[in-house]
Amino acid sequence: MQQLLMIEDDARLAQMVGEYLERSGFGVTHAIDAKAGLALLQDPPAGAAPELVILDLMLPDMDGLEVCRRVRSLPGEAGQIPVLMLTAKGDPMDRIVGLELGADDYLPKPFEPRELLARIRAILRRRVEGVKPASKVLNFGTLEIDRDARTVTVAGKPCELTSYQFDLLITLAERAGRVLTRDQIMEAVRGRELEAFDRSIDVHMGRIRAAIEADPKNPKRILTVRGVGYVFAKQQD
Repeated sequence: MQQLLMIEDDARLAQMVGEYLERSGFGVTHAIDAKAGLALLQDPPAGAAPELVILDLMLPDMDGLEVCRRVRSLPGEAGQIPVLMLTAKGDPMDRIVGLELGADDYLPKPFEPRELLARIRAILRRRVEGVKPASKVLNFGTLEIDRDARTVTVAGKPCELTSYQFDLLITLAERAGRVLTRDQIMEAVRGRELEAFDRSIDVHMGRIRAAIEADPKNPKRILTVRGVGYVFAKQQD
């Protein structure tokens, strides 16, 4: 059974959503605040190590954006765990900042439990299955993408990417030289069940560039095609 950690101060909402997710086959651990949630991530109960965090943006003891930043700074696998943010705020900037800090997805309140479930399954499917490749490793000069290990290195140095950002990168790299629209990219990594949010792609591309480009402001690998989308350049280092 796949385990989820919900960090949510609204006990009634957490109970309702938790029961729904449990009926859908997940194990759910609830933390009422950021302190408890971070503690469970660093020292999870036996057999209940979470595979995804559902994180409320507005918590009583710490801003959810700060919690996301701290999750990403945790050592080992804990720092790579997918994060799905929930928030009652409608400001698009909160969504953008959350994605920039490493959140894998974002769902505003109020939401339909079925949509939350679909998003959770999509994130976990990407993480477990990844992209099924013809060969294990893609090499582009000093850039190396290991599909099986789901790691990216530049000149032997590891690049920190979220699970979603890895899938975006591999989607482009496997189609090097081919221009992809934002809808095509989103469809490739998330499937058809969820509505694409173009701006989220742009935010994640910026994070990927920061990780793999020598000069992210003048990228050589991931290029923007104005009015269309993105293309992964074929040239080697």
